[in-house]
Amino acid sequence: MFENRPDRDAEIVLLGRSNVGKSTLMREITGHDFTTGGKPGVTRQPNHYDWASESFVITDLPGFGFMSGVEEEHRESIKTDIVHYVEEHADAILAGVIVLDGKAAVDIIDRHSGEEEIPHTVELYGFLRELRISPVLAVNKMDKIDDRDERLNDIADRFGLVPPWEQWRDTIAPISAKRGDTDALEEAIRVHLEDAKRDDLKKFF
Repeated sequence: MFENRPDRDAEIVLLGRSNVGKSTLMREITGHDFTTGGKPGVTRQPNHYDWASESFVITDLPGFGFMSGVEEEHRESIKTDIVHYVEEHADAILAGVIVLDGKAAVDIIDRHSGEEEIPHTVELYGFLRELRISPVLAVNKMDKIDDRDERLNDIADRFGLVPPWEQWRDTIAPISAKRGDTDALEEAIRVHLEDAKRDDLKKFF
């Protein structure tokens, strides 16, 4: 179980499959360097970044899904720990940022969509909504995509958001973390901070 969380009363969490660029995004938002790796599953414990002057923390939770060289049992236990973490701290979490690989997300979702099966990221989105945590889909690696609007409309559709995607700007944020292009996400987060009456935290985004 993850037990190293700083005692803070407001939090934003980054969630998603392995290797979608969560740690790079975390570094971009906080300006703080965390270990990132080319192979999936490098982050096994949450990375927390807190501002001493404010009771606020950003948390990069471990990735889930396939990880090379990691037994399935361990992968499942990481997923369980993520679920427990989010449930336990739901009252403090002002936004849950689900990071997607813009290039691969639609294919992965479609591949895992059997009659009985809800794909992990879609399930995660529903889980956040059930807990009344505002979900934001940070669609990463957009610099590698040609048909940008079409791709974002397809992603909106898979999460039950009626296209065009532009009407969901507080939920769908196209970004390229590696290139430092995270404006759309920061804008979406500011909207949710306003909704939570935490304008004091907007200066971080």
